[in-house]
Amino acid sequence: METNGDDAARLEACEARIGYHFKNPRLLALALTHASDKAGRVEASARDSDEGPAGALSGEPVDNERLEFLGDAVLGMMVCEELFHTYPESTEGELTHVKSVVVSGGVLARISDRLGIPEFMSLGKGMTTYKRLPSSLRANVFEAVLAAVYLDGGFEAARRFALTHIRRHIELVEKDRHRKNYKSILQQYAQREFSITPTYRVIREEGPDHVKEFEVAAVIGEKTYASGRGKSKKDAEQEAARATLNMLNALDADWS
Repeated sequence: METNGDDAARLEACEARIGYHFKNPRLLALALTHASDKAGRVEASARDSDEGPAGALSGEPVDNERLEFLGDAVLGMMVCEELFHTYPESTEGELTHVKSVVVSGGVLARISDRLGIPEFMSLGKGMTTYKRLPSSLRANVFEAVLAAVYLDGGFEAARRFALTHIRRHIELVEKDRHRKNYKSILQQYAQREFSITPTYRVIREEGPDHVKEFEVAAVIGEKTYASGRGKSKKDAEQEAARATLNMLNALDADWS
């Protein structure tokens, strides 16, 4: 995947924004190429074919889907390692909860937006009609760029890149600063998107009064969404709201 003058300027601008200079800029170009860019993919494939194996990346990929796959795994490993060493007193369940939030599509989309990565993407004409690209796409391109950094500069370069932007969210979740907001965030989202205020339904109570555990489900309109568990109804409602926001991929709209 060669780059022309305009592409080179776009990639250099992206490098400046993300704070990493690629030895092999073709990796960044690939990470920024969405599968919808049919014309760009055909041109890239033709160029790689003319140049032979030396001009093509392994397997002659022409969009960022394989990099996204790799980036997801690399990010998960890095976050798990960071949590393992930073919070030695936390249980497996607590670490899993933190990881599930910080690698969620909503958080990654917000990080991608802060870095301005979507501005540099190569997209098909159909995608350019969006006022704002879908959250899942914005999250996926961050994972693809992370994978490109990993392949270009190795594990430590990728780790520095990822944790520079992820660590703040790890701290937010661990310190529980935002947890009290889950119900209000879900309420704002549901009212904005569905013109309905969520309600919560207790679906299970277990244990004696002094160690009782509740399971509560979030309900929007006539549809029951995710459930959450807690030692009080309030805690269970917060967990249900958090899980529902993740299900709706809505956290990115409210994380500052």
